[in-house]
Amino acid sequence: MTKNFREIAKFIMSTADLLRDYYKRSKYADVILPFTVLRRLDCVLAPSKNAVLKKFEEFKVRLDDLSGILKKAAGYSFYNTSKYDFEKLLDDPNNIKLNLIDYINGFSPNVREIVDKFKLREQINYLDEKDLLYKVVQKFADREKTNLHPDSLSNHEMGYVFEELIRQFNEQSNENPGEHFTPREIIRLMVNVLMSKDKDELSKKGKIVTVYDPACGTGGMLTIAKEHIVTHINPGATIELFGQEVNDETFAVCKSDVLIKGENAENIKYGSSFSRDGLKAQAFDYILSNPPYGKEWKQDGDFIRDEHERGSTGRFGAGLPRISDGQLLFLQHMISKMHPVDGKEMTRITIVFNGSPLFTGDAGSGESEIRRWVIENDWLEAIIALPNQLFYNTGILTYIWILTTKKEDKRKGKIALINATDMYVKMRKSLGDKRNEISENQILEITELYLENVKNGRVQIFDREEFGYRKITVERPLRLNFKTSGERIARLVEQKAFANLAVSKRKKDLKAKLKEEEEGKEFQEQIKRVLRDMDNVLHKDYSEFIMVLENAFKNAKIELTASLKKALINALGERDETAEIVRNKDGEPEPDSELRDYENIPLGQDIYQYFEREVKPYVPDAWISEKVRDHKDGKIGKIGYEINFNKYFYKYEPPRNLEEITADIMALKGEIEELLERVEQ
Repeated sequence: MTKNFREIAKFIMSTADLLRDYYKRSKYADVILPFTVLRRLDCVLAPSKNAVLKKFEEFKVRLDDLSGILKKAAGYSFYNTSKYDFEKLLDDPNNIKLNLIDYINGFSPNVREIVDKFKLREQINYLDEKDLLYKVVQKFADREKTNLHPDSLSNHEMGYVFEELIRQFNEQSNENPGEHFTPREIIRLMVNVLMSKDKDELSKKGKIVTVYDPACGTGGMLTIAKEHIVTHINPGATIELFGQEVNDETFAVCKSDVLIKGENAENIKYGSSFSRDGLKAQAFDYILSNPPYGKEWKQDGDFIRDEHERGSTGRFGAGLPRISDGQLLFLQHMISKMHPVDGKEMTRITIVFNGSPLFTGDAGSGESEIRRWVIENDWLEAIIALPNQLFYNTGILTYIWILTTKKEDKRKGKIALINATDMYVKMRKSLGDKRNEISENQILEITELYLENVKNGRVQIFDREEFGYRKITVERPLRLNFKTSGERIARLVEQKAFANLAVSKRKKDLKAKLKEEEEGKEFQEQIKRVLRDMDNVLHKDYSEFIMVLENAFKNAKIELTASLKKALINALGERDETAEIVRNKDGEPEPDSELRDYENIPLGQDIYQYFEREVKPYVPDAWISEKVRDHKDGKIGKIGYEINFNKYFYKYEPPRNLEEITADIMALKGEIEELLERVEQ
């Protein structure tokens, strides 16, 4: 980051001083971002401005389509045919609005799309109404302080300008953590890891490489991926960049940046990657992304659920995560963009997640099923745990997942966990929540840990089954005693089947409704009388009590439905460890839902041996439920997958001894007393 970059970003942000009384802080971006993009485009086209106007005047009558001629004259895939630029706009303050609109309309269609996404025309009208438009244009037309031509401010530095602006706007509007962009050193680490094994392949003459980001934001990941290949591996390679972005402003920033760099801007698609996939049926060599964390997918919900129902023919067939967090939907989408596993081409993926996709969701849940799908297909190669406080608007821990369609033989069936949580340097000055950064040497060191794939203090390597388990349901028998005491009879009103006896379903015939309800209340009283007439003794044998109960109602000539009989048992029974086991008609024990428990048994272990060893000694009357079975293999229990970094890298730190704590307290006490003495003096 150069001094030039910092000064320009600070100057552009000072535009807020003009807007302060007319815009909310969260709306400053609506003006500052589009004018920054417009000024960048203006500076880029300045050297060829006269040549473009000359060609336009020469051919506008002779040809219907001038785009090819004008692009060639401009030297870019966009142009502007208006006589105005930022400096000439200042020559006519009284017509600033009309002239600025004329200037915008003079851009080629691909730039006008960017302007429309910014909704810039609305802002122009409002700024003009408040007598601010000329002042804003004047601010951005400053030759010295907003010279955004690539010769003065490189594409790389311009990316930093955009990111710094967006960071500050996010803070003002409390955006979701992880949205819009990722610190450059994290992207460099992702790209290093992504391409570190493919240098020989990427170095081939005439190599064509495709790179894709489904949540591309301002395009930082795509830019750095290309820079890495061209600068460090193969200057002659053809890099085709593809991306999609749902946010209007960041899409506009990304597309304008791609245009300026001479990339194919048509490869940057607008809209949700889930419901409006702009790159259907396409596969890519490298896929990388930092999707938003904890963001709902409710807006695309119907589409996603419909595609999930298609199973393996849809992108989300593996499972649906909870509605509040769509991170694992992005992973499934990215996997759908991989080259076929049985083909010659290979795809590598890196994606940044927070901790949730590692362990959220129990066996059988959407999250667990997605992890299961990824791990059992042997796509997951490694996960790198990053330090905290790396991002601009969140201090949480993050993880880089690395996936591929073709693992090396030594990595097949294995997953490496790399602990890089302490590999950072403190920043001299914080940027929002970002207080730490990963140095260039640390990027190389982490990449080397990944490449070497050797077990050590920072790297643990496991068979993929290590992260799987079978969750079994452990039942214990229901034991109840029964009594027809007044207290227990009073509980009948809490039972739905009993309470509904006095509720009529009639709606129109009020007289009949009241009659039914009265009859129902009388029936309730009859039932209570039968119960009060029974011997109020404590029964600890369920079958014995049922016989007594049935005989009492038989003698009273009252027929009990199954639901009503169940209501009586629920009201009159209480759990009692000393009572006999309640058994069904086949003599089998009924399970007690309140004593129900679960065991997660590592895959590969016999569930019955585990049960006899780990459960039976403590609860001898327990058994394994055979009703709960896995939906895939049909065996007892549900299979789940989770990855718990703390389990493998936790280091026990013994508590400090009492003497050290006492010494610290006494020292602190002395400091406080000294401060108080100074105050009194």
